[in-house]
Amino acid sequence: MTVNELRSKYIEFFKSKGHVEISGKSLIPNNDPTVLFTTAGMQPLVPYLLGEPHPSGTRLTDYQKCVRTGDIDSVGDPAHLTFFEMLGNWSLGAYFKQESIAYSYEFLTDPKYLGIPSEKLSVTVFEGENANGTEIPRDDEAASRWEEMGIPRERIYFMPREDNWWGPAGQTGPCGPDTEIFYDTGKPKCGPDCKPGCHCGKFVEIWNNVFMQYNKDAEGHYTPLARKCVDTGMGAERTVAMLNGQATVYDTDVFVPIINKIEELSGKKYGTDEKIDRSFRVIADHVRTATFILGDPQAVTPSNVGAGYILRRIIRRAVRDGRKLGLDGTFLTAPAAVVVEEYKNAYPELEEHKDFIFKEIENEEKKFLNTLKKGEAEFEKLLPNLQKNPQKIIPGRVAFRLYDTFGFPIELTQEMAEENGMKVDVEGFKEAEKKHQELSRDTSGQQFKGGLIDHSEITTKYHTATHLLQQALVNVLGPQVAQKGSNITSERMRFDFSFERAMTKEEIKKVEDIVNEQIAKDLPVTMEVMDLEAAKKSGARALFGEKYDKQVSVYTIGDFSKEVCGGPHVQHTGLIGHFHIVKEQSSSAGVRRIRAVID
Repeated sequence: MTVNELRSKYIEFFKSKGHVEISGKSLIPNNDPTVLFTTAGMQPLVPYLLGEPHPSGTRLTDYQKCVRTGDIDSVGDPAHLTFFEMLGNWSLGAYFKQESIAYSYEFLTDPKYLGIPSEKLSVTVFEGENANGTEIPRDDEAASRWEEMGIPRERIYFMPREDNWWGPAGQTGPCGPDTEIFYDTGKPKCGPDCKPGCHCGKFVEIWNNVFMQYNKDAEGHYTPLARKCVDTGMGAERTVAMLNGQATVYDTDVFVPIINKIEELSGKKYGTDEKIDRSFRVIADHVRTATFILGDPQAVTPSNVGAGYILRRIIRRAVRDGRKLGLDGTFLTAPAAVVVEEYKNAYPELEEHKDFIFKEIENEEKKFLNTLKKGEAEFEKLLPNLQKNPQKIIPGRVAFRLYDTFGFPIELTQEMAEENGMKVDVEGFKEAEKKHQELSRDTSGQQFKGGLIDHSEITTKYHTATHLLQQALVNVLGPQVAQKGSNITSERMRFDFSFERAMTKEEIKKVEDIVNEQIAKDLPVTMEVMDLEAAKKSGARALFGEKYDKQVSVYTIGDFSKEVCGGPHVQHTGLIGHFHIVKEQSSSAGVRRIRAVID
């Protein structure tokens, strides 16, 4: 089976069960400051899982592009990816465990769909616990339903919170137990305690059904929800690998053409040497991820901060592994073109933005190659002093400085050290890197504290204020102004918009005054569900480049603003407070950034 076939079968199955197909969203999350990229299929749906009505109804299905970089250093092994596709279906109060489990079992085992023999499946369910004085029972309902479906008790495992519990998304809110579905690869058990969740490779998780049935409050107490939701996610690449009996995700149809192109460019053969294979996988994964990030309608470009830094690191890591295969110049646009060709039907934005993708990748490759030259020159400059060390060891902090300041990979420092009869203190390097990562994490944690994902009162006010700000900018600067992204925390809002020059002090003051005038008028905020074409005809503004479903929510603020949006919003503008622009600055070419606060 191919990934295209799985994607199509999945969507058609759930549509046959009364679900509406909705559009997957951008890789760059809007108004969620807790993450740099969309990391899970459910992430764009958080407002609806938290209670907002979805314009397409209560039964939904989609496929969503996701990026996770927490395990980026593990990419190159047979299993880890930075970019992946998540197939999902949701019930927003329409059905719960009985139907959800029945749907999953039917799709997995029915020969019309995946046709997996029932004996290949094992499941885990929540074992129950006492959570801060609240007794949360063992999920016997889910276990019994699996048994009814045909999974015997000996293949139903009760697991603790760390294995079978989801949420809440923030500190408080909806959460609940989940049931995870595992495919048995046929490998022998690694020991008597081998079961789903073991990392030996016998059991591979392919689907996760989350049952949101509790609300966690600020004191840590759990109360049952009146409106229970289901959120499920299936990893496309992993599932296809299991169905085809393939040893790794890199053997699936989406990676084979990319790897073939790298073979053609390098003259090396994949599958003959584990060290070479690792470099093939890094390049294949990273060029696919970079292509999707750059091809996104809200694309970021390589930089030294945030999502741009991750993109830069991914491209440069691919270049570094290309050098290991003997690819010294720029080469990544060729495999990137393969990615565009393979995915253009499912993700037409890649074809649409391919020239931009190739230009940015090649520019970053050239910058990195130039950086490597500088790093080599810096190493040569340091060498006479380093050689005075009687142990002939380059300290870890020096190696890390070369890496951190000049982007010079540790492997190249080791190679050059070896050429000069020296060694590198690799443990010292790792220690310096760890300290740097901890500092970055602390800073990031402070920067992204709170956010819309917590659905708090203050972030809801900020979210409504972005609508007022956008319209005020259009009124002052002209109709060419369009939103290019926003980021909200409980402390401030950040709003990016298209404009070619810096705003004057007078323009900034005028925009600020207009927003505060609308707040003072205490305008009503109303929501209406309509089809997208009708929304556009009515004059509703839609976020540039965003994918929309056929049915959308349109929020109108008095007679001032009208936008397609997923919410949440205050009921009238008087609740917002006083709006103040703190800073206006450049974000990137042709894009300005406003930082503002509400007093």
